[in-house]
Amino acid sequence: MRHPAKLLRAVAAALLIPVLLFEEWGWEPLARATARLAKLRVWARIEVAVRSLPPWGAVLAFFLPALMLLPVKLFGLFLLGEGHAMSALLLLLVAKLVGTAILARLFQLVEPALMQLPWFARFYPRWKGWKDGVLERVRLSAPWRAVRRARSGLRRWWHAVRHTS
Repeated sequence: MRHPAKLLRAVAAALLIPVLLFEEWGWEPLARATARLAKLRVWARIEVAVRSLPPWGAVLAFFLPALMLLPVKLFGLFLLGEGHAMSALLLLLVAKLVGTAILARLFQLVEPALMQLPWFARFYPRWKGWKDGVLERVRLSAPWRAVRRARSGLRRWWHAVRHTS
């Protein structure tokens, strides 16, 4: 009976790896970019209000933008089904970037309030540990190391080309 559970975990990890890699790559830089919006007075006020939310308000503030992007993503899938692959891809990519930027910043703002919820305080470290473990296994894999070596070689080549002209 343990084999189906292991298989299910492996399939879930395989399906989530691209999402996890994107989130890992984009989370911090996109959160920093979104934080720069706090220079705008109205955005700064919104951030102060979000930071002061009670725990369940923080849950709502965190998940509401994700729910609001769902129709946009569904429209992207509709466009794909109608044969507008480039438009669909562009829409889905922009929605993913914007969504990740907003959620990353929101999480920074509401994490202290979320950690006051017992179920979240119990779940989040487990999720983070699992996610970090999956990403570590990916980073240790031969394909990942090969891509990193190729990227490093490409960077060295580009640097040499730029500095010889």
